[in-house]
Amino acid sequence: MIVYWSMFLSVSVCALVLGPRAASLAYGMQSARLNSGWVLVWLVLTLLIGYRFEVGGDWGTYLRHLQEARYQDINSAVAKGDPAYRLLNLLAVKLGWGISGVNVVSASLFSAGLVYFCRGLPRPWLALAAAIPYMVTVVAMGYTRQSVALGLAMLGLVALARQANLWFVFWVLCAAAFHKSAVLLLPIAALAATNNRYWTALWIAVATALAYVVFLQDSVDTLYINYVEARYQSEGAFVRAAMNLVPACIYLVLGRRFHMQAGEARLWLWFAIISIALFVGVIATPATTAVDRIALYMLPLQLVVFSYLPEVLGTRGRRNTGFTCLVLLYYATVLFVWLNYATHAFAWLPYRFYPIEAWF
Repeated sequence: MIVYWSMFLSVSVCALVLGPRAASLAYGMQSARLNSGWVLVWLVLTLLIGYRFEVGGDWGTYLRHLQEARYQDINSAVAKGDPAYRLLNLLAVKLGWGISGVNVVSASLFSAGLVYFCRGLPRPWLALAAAIPYMVTVVAMGYTRQSVALGLAMLGLVALARQANLWFVFWVLCAAAFHKSAVLLLPIAALAATNNRYWTALWIAVATALAYVVFLQDSVDTLYINYVEARYQSEGAFVRAAMNLVPACIYLVLGRRFHMQAGEARLWLWFAIISIALFVGVIATPATTAVDRIALYMLPLQLVVFSYLPEVLGTRGRRNTGFTCLVLLYYATVLFVWLNYATHAFAWLPYRFYPIEAWF
C-alpha cells in the first residue's frame, strides 16, 4: 500500500501548498501548457503505472494478448479489434519489449492525457489528487486498454471545452483504436456545441456513423451477448457510479458558480446528466458491467467538479484550505476503503515494480 499512499499524499501536499492558479486565458480557461514540474509528474506516473509487475485484476488477460501476438501478422492483429493496442503488442513482440514495454507505452499515453487535463483546471494538483485513488490506481493499473482510451479522450475533452471539435473527434478516434467503447463519446460534441449546432450535429453524426462501422459494427453482436444477454455484473459498479453521481449532483445544483465559458459549462452539464443516467442504469439493469465500463469515461467530471469546489463553496481566488482539505479527506477515504475492502484489491497488493523484481 505504501506506493499508492505515497502517490496520493505527495500530490495532496502539493494541492495544499500551491493552492489555486491565478492566471487564466483571455477566454476564461486555464492554460494547459506543461512546465518542467508537470513533465516530471508525467514521467513518474508513466514509470509507476508502466513498470508495475503482476499488479491488476486483468494482468493474466494482457499476458495472453501478448502471447497471441507472437503468432499474428499485422492483418490478423488488426482483425482482432482494438487495432492500436493489438499493433502495440505486435511491436513489443518484434522488439522484445515484453509486457512491460506494452504497459510503459500505454501508461505514457494515459498519463499525458491525465496531466494535460489536470493542468487546464483551476487547481491542477487537487484534480490530480482526486485522480489517484481510482483513475490511476484502479483504472490505469488494472484496465490497460481502456485507460489509454480514457487518457486520449481527456485530451479530446480539453479540446472540446475550447470548442475545437475536430481535435475532439481526432482524439476520440485515437482512443477508440485502443478500446472501441470510446466511440460512445463522439455524440457529446454535438450535445455540447454552442455555435452552429445543426451543422455540428450533422458532421458529428456522420463521424459517429463512420466510427461505428470501423470500430464497433463487427463486434456489436458479441458485445450484446456478453454484456447484456449474459448479464455480466461488475462488483462495485454501484459504488463507482455513486462516485460520479456526487459531483454530478453538485454541478447540477451549483453549476452557475463554476465560472466557466458557455461551451465548457454545457459540456460538463451533459457529463453530469449522463452520470446520473448511468447511476440509474446500474440500479435498473442486471448487466452492470456494460454500464460500469461506459461510466469510466465520466470520471473526468470528478476532477473538474472537485478542482472547482473550494472556490464554489469558498471565496474565489483565495486558498480556501478548509474546503480543499475536505476534498482530500474524501478521496483519502476512497483510497482507504478500496485498498482495504474492495473484493479484488488483493490483485493490486502488494505493489511490485518490475526493475526491482528483475534486479533481485
